[in-house]
Amino acid sequence: MELMTIAIEKPNDVNLILGQSHFIKTIEDLHEAIVQTVPQMKFGIAFCESSGPALVRGSGNDPQLTELAKKNALTLACGHSFLIFLSNGFPLNILNAIKAVPEVCLIYCATANPVQVVVADSGDGRGVLGVIDGVKSKGVETPSDIAARKQMLRNFGYKF
Repeated sequence: MELMTIAIEKPNDVNLILGQSHFIKTIEDLHEAIVQTVPQMKFGIAFCESSGPALVRGSGNDPQLTELAKKNALTLACGHSFLIFLSNGFPLNILNAIKAVPEVCLIYCATANPVQVVVADSGDGRGVLGVIDGVKSKGVETPSDIAARKQMLRNFGYKF
């Protein structure tokens, strides 16, 4: 078995959700979950089929995000994994809807940070072992860091 780390390629201002599901209709159900939850969100989804033709399936309402999702999913090539790239919103806005899709087994990460995916390749297939989301912690927040965090949440409209 070969272990590798694969970096997800994306613009800094694009968020992503990486997860695992178990059925070919995942792509349509994820699409519906997003548009029913946040209709104005721009997104692209890719799903790695893990049997039969083993294709990367894609959907979305933004052609660039959809192509980005398909490109990264093909690079990962991990069976039954899915990638959602989004803008005009945050993963927080759709995460519960995504987790409620019956085919979704787990979410590895939901972030705007740089992501590296730890992958195992058996020769016959690939699987996600985990993710590296962002960078190492650099210290403990100070009172001014706390104030800045609280202000950022208010600027986004998440707190009053």
